[in-house]
Amino acid sequence: MSIKKLLSIGLLIFIPISIAAEKLEWGALAVFGLSALAIVPVAIWLSTATEEIAVITGPGIGALLNAVFGNATELIIALVALRAGLVDIVKASITGTIVSNLLLVMGLSMLLGGLRYKEQEFQPVVARVNGSSMTLAVIAVVMPALVVATSGGVSQPEITKLSVATAIILMVVYALTLVFSLKTHSYLYDVGVVELEAEISEADHKPNLWLWLGVLVVATVAVAFESEIFVGAVEEATKGLGLSPLFTGVILLPLVGGAAEYVTAVSVALKNNMDLSVSVAMGSSLLVALLVAPILVLVGQAIGQPMDLNFNLFEVVAIVAAVAIANLISLDGRSNWLEGVLLLATYAVLGAAFYYHPIV
Repeated sequence: MSIKKLLSIGLLIFIPISIAAEKLEWGALAVFGLSALAIVPVAIWLSTATEEIAVITGPGIGALLNAVFGNATELIIALVALRAGLVDIVKASITGTIVSNLLLVMGLSMLLGGLRYKEQEFQPVVARVNGSSMTLAVIAVVMPALVVATSGGVSQPEITKLSVATAIILMVVYALTLVFSLKTHSYLYDVGVVELEAEISEADHKPNLWLWLGVLVVATVAVAFESEIFVGAVEEATKGLGLSPLFTGVILLPLVGGAAEYVTAVSVALKNNMDLSVSVAMGSSLLVALLVAPILVLVGQAIGQPMDLNFNLFEVVAIVAAVAIANLISLDGRSNWLEGVLLLATYAVLGAAFYYHPIV
């Protein structure tokens, strides 16, 4: 049985335990930890359901489903946190998801895959396209912060208008990247849209569409339910641990919400499919930057929460550094264990910097 299946089944026990912890008031730290563990298996089931449905619907619809539901867990957690008014944590989680996918996920994949196969190859053109799109996302994050830093006093309404306009542009660009990858240049992305387990690869395997649609709905509801418990305890728990909202959002939340992507990317790298591994890591970052972040900005304005794209300079530098080193390492279409170590070392340095950043 694969690690992914073990996690998806074994950690389900934490769902009733986390509910009991909240109802019986075991304390914010216990509720925080247990609900985080409970989110991991339902996130994996959500991802698995998407993959199984993609097997039935074929590569085109399957890729679109993965594009829409690929970061559903992160989006749900962020929406719950945004509704609770935790805007700083939401912004930090956007930074953290981009950074962790480019550095932690791709780093682990290259390290473990490189230890097994010495050197692995992937299509550099896909990495270049994703890298170019991520550069646009970096510009979108840098500009509001730069406007604030250089204007000497820009008003919040103006920053909000800039953020909304930028969000709309980013969403249009994301739609065009889907047209590029699914229609006009789909042959470049012919590396498989799902990770097929051993039993799925059998010729007579035919997933039950209605069963997996049901799993998708149940998993989505479960993620939303557990996210409510998780977000309700996150502030008190992290304060008790001496952690800032910045560190919580950048480091802790992506580890909880992105578990499914992490397992998928590393497992396919161990099967010598770095094309899919790099696509998962870079594609997830792209989805967050071009779709999830803009959605959060627009939803924030709709529900009266001051969500915008004005990230602090520390977060901006982290995103720029992550995108720059990921682009440099992926340009040649080859990877090895040392490049994985370099990505992981960069992530560790950034993680330490966020940990020691003064709590404000």
